[in-house]
Amino acid sequence: MPFASAPDSPNPDPHWQHWLDERRTDALDKFTKRIPARYIESIPLPAKVEQWTAAGMQQTDSLFLTGHIGVGKTHTAWTAAREWLAACYGHAYRSNPVIEIHRSTSLFDSLRPEGDDPHGTSKRAKEADLLFIDDLAAARVSPTGWTQERLYEIFDERYVQQRPVIMTCDVLPRELEPIVGPRVASRLAEMCADHVVFLKGGDRRTGGAR
Repeated sequence: MPFASAPDSPNPDPHWQHWLDERRTDALDKFTKRIPARYIESIPLPAKVEQWTAAGMQQTDSLFLTGHIGVGKTHTAWTAAREWLAACYGHAYRSNPVIEIHRSTSLFDSLRPEGDDPHGTSKRAKEADLLFIDDLAAARVSPTGWTQERLYEIFDERYVQQRPVIMTCDVLPRELEPIVGPRVASRLAEMCADHVVFLKGGDRRTGGAR
């Protein structure tokens, strides 16, 4: 039986649903192995983040998680990425979703000419169904040069193709221009316009250090 696309009926063939459930379980198991031990436990998500993840592959907007240091942005992002992946396996399933994950400092290092594979890194970041960049403000790129051009190419491609990005950052989108450059900041402002989530609370890392 071919599985190129799901049936349009609200009551799909039980064999299709069984196959889809198996694919979902397998994909989530593989993704869970990529999650760092500290963030492997799923945590409650803010309502706005839950709404974003529920769209799965239909989601074209990006998600920007901001807030003070230690409020749980990275943990929230890992849980959101996993929930997004789970939502992809609905009746509109087409193929295995690809999630590309980078900490900003590692991404920027990889994009430099002397990096391990700058062209390959850029290509994967452009084409992944979901790009997850953690701690975007932790690294800076020079106002001109190779790295900023590659970063612009990544965000411009994702902007044009409407491929979503999950980002965590200690500053608001409007404050990112000195970090990523004006062209990237402009695209981010539109990509995340309706999905900027400010996480509140104290620094969880120091909460028990009394």
